[in-house]
Amino acid sequence: MVFLDLLMIFVSSVILIVSVLVGVAFLTLLERKVLGYIQIRKGPNKVGFLGLVQPFSDAIKLFTKEQTYPFMANFNLYYISPIMNLFLSLMLWLSIPFLTVNVSFNLSLLYFLCVSSLSVYTVMLAGWSSNSNYALLGSLRAVAQTISYEVSLALILLSFLFLVMGFSILDLMKYQKFIWMLVFLMPLSLMWFVSSLAETNRTPFDFAEGESELVSGFNVEYSSGSFAMIFLAEYSSILYMSFLSSMLFLGGNLMDWFFYFKVGGMSFLWIWVRGTLPRFRYDKLMYLAWKSYLPVALNYLSFCLGVSMFMVAELA
Repeated sequence: MVFLDLLMIFVSSVILIVSVLVGVAFLTLLERKVLGYIQIRKGPNKVGFLGLVQPFSDAIKLFTKEQTYPFMANFNLYYISPIMNLFLSLMLWLSIPFLTVNVSFNLSLLYFLCVSSLSVYTVMLAGWSSNSNYALLGSLRAVAQTISYEVSLALILLSFLFLVMGFSILDLMKYQKFIWMLVFLMPLSLMWFVSSLAETNRTPFDFAEGESELVSGFNVEYSSGSFAMIFLAEYSSILYMSFLSSMLFLGGNLMDWFFYFKVGGMSFLWIWVRGTLPRFRYDKLMYLAWKSYLPVALNYLSFCLGVSMFMVAELA
């Protein structure tokens, strides 16, 4: 019986990861299409019907190209960093609550915080092991940015968790049956979205890859398959954060088809922001995290704690 359970968990995880990778492929296509229309052009439309096969042809091209590496790079770390980056990004998806069998456990949101904070190390090591000044500067910026926004991200998440009094993603589903958290915690939801943009290194906070000053940031020395893995990891994280945002404040119900439109809509917001906003200034990014979001998140945390204590007292 235990063997069959383990086999089911393995099969479910493999199906989940394959689905995520296919979803990432079409998210990149969506991004290129949307950015094309924002910039008054077509985007990919030649390969296959409406360019639908474009992501797969890109993947074949990238993974069959010759792998180059800098002569003075720290070879082992340089190779392992993109693989670990993608691995950690896919590990996040295991916290999704399957209603059959899978790794849907009661502390799934703590698991999310632990795994997402580990991805900082892969970016840092990717930049450092390349032995290039631009890559090192990009990775240092990314580490400082990610650590800063993780603080506010965790505090915002705690506010939601105080209201549901649990660490499971399924609890969020149960408590939003009649009203969405977006109605009750509108400012926090907007702060969560901005912090998620910073956490996934996306425009307007893409300082790790600031082309205008850092050529291409921490991944400047990567080519072919390694570059594709960094790319896949970034878009996998975007999809996961869209899923988590929908669960947190858009009343995510996994049994409802409408939920998947919400996730698609949240993913579209990431792309829309990229097509609309210019890059932020780095010092303003840090001021936003430490001088604006941190105090507001702490105040909301005490407010949500007070509300949850009041509810407990009422029930008692």
